[in-house]
Amino acid sequence: MDRLDLANLIFNDVDQSIDDLERLYPPRSLKEGSKVTRFAPSPTGFLHLGSLFTSMVARKVATDSEGVFYLRLEDTDSKREIEGSGNIVIAQLQNFNLSPMEGYFGDHEEGIYGPYKQSLRKDIYRIVIKDMLIKGLAYPCFASEEELNKLREEQTKNKEITGYYGKYALYRDLDVDTAYKWIKEGKPYVIRFKSSGNHLNKIKCHDEIKGDLELTQNDQDIVILKSDGLPTYHFAHIVDDHFMRTNMVTRGEEWLSSLPIHLEIFKALNFKAPKYAHLPVIMKLDNGTKRKLSKRKDPEASVDYFLKEGYEPHSLLVYLMTIANSNYEDFIVRTKDYDLDHFKFSLKNMSLDGALFDIDKLNFYGKEILSKMNKVEIAKKSYEWSKKYCHELEEFINKDYSRYEEILNIERERKNPRKDYAKFSDIYPAIKFFDYDNFTKIIDEGIEFNPNIDKEIIKGFLKTYGKAYRLLEEENLWFNDVKELATKYNFCSDNKLYKADPSKYLGNINDACELIRVAVSGRKVTPNLYSILKILGKEELNKRIDYVISKM
Repeated sequence: MDRLDLANLIFNDVDQSIDDLERLYPPRSLKEGSKVTRFAPSPTGFLHLGSLFTSMVARKVATDSEGVFYLRLEDTDSKREIEGSGNIVIAQLQNFNLSPMEGYFGDHEEGIYGPYKQSLRKDIYRIVIKDMLIKGLAYPCFASEEELNKLREEQTKNKEITGYYGKYALYRDLDVDTAYKWIKEGKPYVIRFKSSGNHLNKIKCHDEIKGDLELTQNDQDIVILKSDGLPTYHFAHIVDDHFMRTNMVTRGEEWLSSLPIHLEIFKALNFKAPKYAHLPVIMKLDNGTKRKLSKRKDPEASVDYFLKEGYEPHSLLVYLMTIANSNYEDFIVRTKDYDLDHFKFSLKNMSLDGALFDIDKLNFYGKEILSKMNKVEIAKKSYEWSKKYCHELEEFINKDYSRYEEILNIERERKNPRKDYAKFSDIYPAIKFFDYDNFTKIIDEGIEFNPNIDKEIIKGFLKTYGKAYRLLEEENLWFNDVKELATKYNFCSDNKLYKADPSKYLGNINDACELIRVAVSGRKVTPNLYSILKILGKEELNKRIDYVISKM
């Protein structure tokens, strides 16, 4: 009995070889230097911010080099799988314009290197593992849970590295005849990789971000095929990356400690290993201490949080690119260009330390991006968002869509547009006073007129202004009307005169405008008052003034 007999017993239905797979999945026809990258999520929950960051970098590396970015669904851990989460991740990538060029798309696949779903690639893994058994690179292991627990206890007691290696690899040197007999008898087993390493030694390797590294050599005989017939992550992704012809792997730096395992398996299989780039972890400041963003503690760890809040997806990508490459902010300042395709990304410009998530910085870029949209674009996008996440805004828009566009257009289409909104969820609270019912609720909560001006004077000024209001096409003409009336009520129209002796006046022209502003909106701070009055019209203006006076 030899290893071939054992391999044929375990994989009696496998009649193909690794050479057959090499012919089936040939090297890609790409220009020299093109990068083939991938995003390989597990269907175990929401899309993490770190995963979005990783996929953005992977896609950028591929597009900049005229390569390929594909998606592979790594669904071999059936116990942790959440039904439908894989499709949700794909939809969220589409929201961020990070759709793969090939791979798994939920209801279909595109590309000739599939299947792109690991659970459908069992035959490929079995071909490779059979070959490993024949060559002595792998072996069946019959260790029970009880035996593994005893090993861990002994290793812990002896203050040794825990795991299945060296003298602790109980079934590593089991003779073929015994293994054959036990399998025939139905004894449970897994298949392990037979490591040739020693954890007392170091390996030299290179990371595209961190540079040249020395890492502890792997000596663990890791499980590569579980008892349920599915491969483990460590093994499956190596086979997949090789036969999908991945040549650049971008992943979080938490995987750096696993790199020696992966490089050893690549070498054992005589597969060319891809280049690796281990990306910095996104951190959060918590009571003065940096820590990794937590799925359990931090809502912003989930990409879904940003979608629900109404951040324009491009705003988040722009912010993440400032984390990815420190020189991207300089590029924005220099070019005023927020198109990521125009920026030349470099892995070498990535930070070696964990990047600190900064919500204020994200909001800054959110305002910049939304301010650059015209009224048609921002109205359409915010309406689509409202239908899913904010029914109050949806109802507001449905009352008069064209009016909604004009509201959003206040101080927008000009050289220095107003920047009120960082995200779509900021819109409704800022503009809801345009709805009369909401306006009355605001007034009922309390009116904040200048307490230094007598209420009777305020009433008289507002009544007079309401009657005298004219819809004028030029703002300076409207402002002249306000000044003319204000001076009759002893508001000073000249700021220099007012500052010289403020006691002579009720206030300056800004104080007069504030009275009108509060009367029509219930607020002291609003967008451009002239634009608000144009949208409201004279009838609504007087209706609001009458309501305010009745509440004074």
